[in-house]
Amino acid sequence: MSTSTLFDALDCQRRLDEALASDRLSASAAANIRTWLTEPRYAEYAPLVAEHIRNQQWRILDDVFWTVIPFGTGGRRGKMYPIGCNAINERTIGESAQGLADYVREYKPSGPWSAAIAYDTRHRSREFAELCAEILVGNGFRVFFLDDYRSTPELSFLIRYKHCDCGIMVTASHNPPSDNAVKVYWSSGVQLVPPHDREVIQRVAAVQSFDRVPFQRSVAAGHVVLCREDVDQAFLQEHLRQSLGGPRNIRIIYSPLHGVGEFNVRELLTAAGFADVEIYERHREPNGDFPNVPGHVSNPENAAVFDEIIRRGQETGADLIMATDPDCDRLGAAAPLTTDPRGSWRTLNGNQLGVLLGEFVMRRRRELGTMPPRGFVVTTLVTSPMLSRVCARYGLRCLANNLVGFKWICSVIDAEGPDDFVFGTEESHGYLVGTYARDKDGAVATLLMSELAAWAKAQGLSLFEHLDTLYRQYGLHGERLMTIQMEGSDGMQRMQRLMDRFRTSPPESLANKKVAAIRDYSRGVQWAPGGAEAPLRGPVDNLIFLETEDEGNYVAVRPSGTEPKVKFYMFAYRAPKAFGDLDDDKIELNQRLAEFESSLRGFAAAE
Repeated sequence: MSTSTLFDALDCQRRLDEALASDRLSASAAANIRTWLTEPRYAEYAPLVAEHIRNQQWRILDDVFWTVIPFGTGGRRGKMYPIGCNAINERTIGESAQGLADYVREYKPSGPWSAAIAYDTRHRSREFAELCAEILVGNGFRVFFLDDYRSTPELSFLIRYKHCDCGIMVTASHNPPSDNAVKVYWSSGVQLVPPHDREVIQRVAAVQSFDRVPFQRSVAAGHVVLCREDVDQAFLQEHLRQSLGGPRNIRIIYSPLHGVGEFNVRELLTAAGFADVEIYERHREPNGDFPNVPGHVSNPENAAVFDEIIRRGQETGADLIMATDPDCDRLGAAAPLTTDPRGSWRTLNGNQLGVLLGEFVMRRRRELGTMPPRGFVVTTLVTSPMLSRVCARYGLRCLANNLVGFKWICSVIDAEGPDDFVFGTEESHGYLVGTYARDKDGAVATLLMSELAAWAKAQGLSLFEHLDTLYRQYGLHGERLMTIQMEGSDGMQRMQRLMDRFRTSPPESLANKKVAAIRDYSRGVQWAPGGAEAPLRGPVDNLIFLETEDEGNYVAVRPSGTEPKVKFYMFAYRAPKAFGDLDDDKIELNQRLAEFESSLRGFAAAE
C-alpha cells in the first residue's frame, strides 16, 4: 500500500467516525462501508466509496450501505447505484449469480449444469444479464440466453423447456425506473423456495470473487446459446393450448407499458383469432424510463395508468383495454360499465380480475368436458375469498392457505399434481393456467381476458354487468389495498415497531366494528381480545389478520417482501340473502373499506 493510499484510507476512516458521531450515518452503514474500503473482494469499488466520503455524500452512502440487499418474495431487488451492498450494481448482481452457481454445483456435484437467462427493458438489464451469463459459464454452466427483451414467464418456460438446473430473470417488475433486480429460479421453473432460497442466500453472503468468461467468447465457444425464435414459437404454442374458444368479435387496446409484453401478446392474440387489436402507440416503445406512464411507474395495478388509454378506447369504440407490467407477468384491465364503449369506464382490481377469470375458466372447462376429476384452484391468504365460494359451486378445491408471492402458488401446483391444476391467482394481478410455466403470466391472462370479454359481449353484457351477476350469486365482495412507505435506514425498524404494536396492542375496533379475532402467522397463534392464545395452522410469515365481528369483514397487515413499505389488505362482504339494491350495497361496502383505511392510518400514525 502506497503512502498516499494509506493516507486516503486513514482519512476515510476518520471522516466515517465523525459522520457516525454526528448522526449523519447509521452504525450499520458505517460498518458496511468499512468492509468495502478494506476487504480485497471490494478493492475495485473502494476508490469510488472513498470519493463519496470525501464529498460528504452521507445520505447516499447511508441509503446504499445501511443493510445488505435481501432476497424477498420476488428475488433481490432495489435501486441501482454503482456502489453499495443495499443497491443493485455489478457487485450485488455478481454475488447473486456466483452464489447460485456455488449452490447448484454443491447440490448436483456430478454435473453437467445448465441455466436459462432473460432480461427486460430496464436500464442495464442486458448488461446485468450478460454478467450473470459470464459468471455461470465461468463456473462450468451451459447458458440458454434469450437474446432480446422477453418476459418473466417465458424465462420460467425456458427453464422447463431446456431442462435447466436454474434460471435468472433480470427485471424489477413494476418498480420505478431507478430499480432493477434478479429473480432467481430453480429447475422446476419456480422462484426459489425453502430449502433452496436459504442455501443460496448463504452462498451469496460468502462470495469472495467471481469466475467469469467474457460473453462473446462464451457465445463463440457454444457455452452461451443464444435462443429466441424456437423458444418464442414453443411458448406461443403452449399459450394457444390454453384457449377456451368462443366468440372473437371484440375490439381490444393493449399496452405493454414500455415493457416486453408486445413480444408475446401481439402474436398470441392474432394467432388466437382476435383480429381487432390496437397496440397503444404511446406505450409501445421498449424504454426503461417508462416515459409516457403516469409517475414513470409501469404498474397495471395503478388505475391512473389507464386514464389516457380509456380516452382512446372511448374514441375508437373499444370493448376492452389491457396492460401488462414491464416484464409481462401481471395484467391490468379496464372496461366500459355498460355495453356502450363511449360511456363511462372503470378499471378492475386484481381480485375482481381473479374472480372473473377463475369463474370463466371453471365454467368453460366444465362445458368443454376438460375439468380434471380432482381439480383445484390456488390463491393466497390475502386474495379475495369470493373465489373459494365460486370453487365450491364447481366442486373444486380452493387451496388458499398460502403466503403472498406467486412462487408459493406454483409450489402448491407441483405438490398437489399439475394435471389437476385449473387456475392460480393472487390479488396483485397475477394469473396462471396450464402446466407450461411456474410463474404468473400476463400474456396468457390477456388471452383469457379477451375470450371472457368477447363471451360477455355476445351475451349482451359488459364485464362489470357480468361481475354483478356473480356478486348476486356469491355475495358482494369488496377489497382495498393501502400501503405506507417507510424508506431509509430507519424504515425497517419503523416497520417492525408497527408490526409489534399490532401484536401486543392491536386496535379494539375497525370502522366502528369490534375486532373479534386476531391471527399472527409469524408466531403461529390466534386469539380473541382478552382471551387465551390457540395454535394457528398455516405458513409462517410476518402477517397479521384482524377479523371484525361481522363475517367476511377483516384486514391483513404485512411488510412488503420487495419494497420498503407496509401493505394493508382490507376485505368487506355482504351475503346474497342480505342484499337490497346492489348499487346501494356497493356504496355501503366502499364506505366500510374507507373507514377501515382511516382506522388503520390512524393506528399506524400513533407511534
